[in-house]
Amino acid sequence: MTNRRIAIIGGGPAGLMAAEELSRASHAVTVYEAMPTVARKFLLAGKSGLNITHSEPYERFVTRYGAAAHWLRPMLDGFTPEDVRDWTTGLGTETFTGSSGRVFPTVMKASPLLRAWLKRLEAQGVTILTRHRWIGFDGNACRIATPEGEKTVEADAVLLALGGASWPKLGSDAVWVPWLQAQGVEVAEFRPANCGFDCRFSEVFVERFSGEPVKSVTATSAAGTTQGEFVISRNGIEGSLVYAHAGALRDALARDGRANLKLDLCPGRTLDKLERDLGRQDAKASFSNRLRKATGLDGVKAALLRELQPDANRLDARSLAETIKALPLPVAAPRPIAEAISSAGGITWDSVDENLMLKALPGTFVAGEMLDWEAPTGGYLLTACLASGRSVAHGMEAWLSGGGA
Repeated sequence: MTNRRIAIIGGGPAGLMAAEELSRASHAVTVYEAMPTVARKFLLAGKSGLNITHSEPYERFVTRYGAAAHWLRPMLDGFTPEDVRDWTTGLGTETFTGSSGRVFPTVMKASPLLRAWLKRLEAQGVTILTRHRWIGFDGNACRIATPEGEKTVEADAVLLALGGASWPKLGSDAVWVPWLQAQGVEVAEFRPANCGFDCRFSEVFVERFSGEPVKSVTATSAAGTTQGEFVISRNGIEGSLVYAHAGALRDALARDGRANLKLDLCPGRTLDKLERDLGRQDAKASFSNRLRKATGLDGVKAALLRELQPDANRLDARSLAETIKALPLPVAAPRPIAEAISSAGGITWDSVDENLMLKALPGTFVAGEMLDWEAPTGGYLLTACLASGRSVAHGMEAWLSGGGA
């Protein structure tokens, strides 16, 4: 196959991985990035420790993508979590597995890995042009706004890797949606994922406990049951335990107009033991003392129990134990998508073929968070972005080899 000119719009993980694969095959690859630097969301994610993938058994890993797992599975099979670790090692960064099963670079930060990656891309002949924003099509050519003015770019194949709609200030602003819809591409509405939620807490509770972590609890929703912690915010709740249930809570709110996150405030104690311990307390003691001595609950946990169950102090031992083990926390609304770690929605799977080429726009491919999928935090998002970037590169080569462009 004659080497071709490839235009990649978007310098995030999916776009850069595609650039790596295509340039390795000696194609002339140019990455056009709207922001002053590439991979800004990748760098932000790694600011407090870059979670590159997860070490759980692979058959469990692939289920984390919910309804999109069927479509993503072939891509993930081609670039598994173990492959992600090998790729990271190949860039001079060793990895380790944390107690939660999450995998991190030993240096923790994203910047050393990104520098090594960009050095590899440069050595393979990839051209990266920053402050170059894609603003639509002119026939089959791409219109690019540059610091020197608008220009059109002709290419044998184009990859759009523009991200979803979360953290728009870092570049994923979804302004491309109407442009592609105008070309006949179906785009599912973007919705916040891995997000916090508004709750109707009292002002007194918020003033006293905003910023406080609620540790060592389990939470249950339609997404299942998970253990961890979350934080009381000015608006409601946020944190890793909440993010694990965000999709289920968001969808329940949209479907039913209401949703509860069920909390077990004492996951280490059985219901019967709690009932016995509560029943042994002196009825004349204050509720706070009885609760603390019998259950260990105090501070924000005790306050949350009172906030959500105002008559808790009047419950009998059995009813109070049941409430502590299954405390419903109503959520009112997801936080805005601009605050979300990631987004759900995007280009529907029916709009692309097996090569991730847009059926409505032959020669134009898509990858990463532009596609309609979501995943929890824990390395799943980055792994799927990298896997889709690698997969789309092979799809573009297959299309070009078959006489495309």
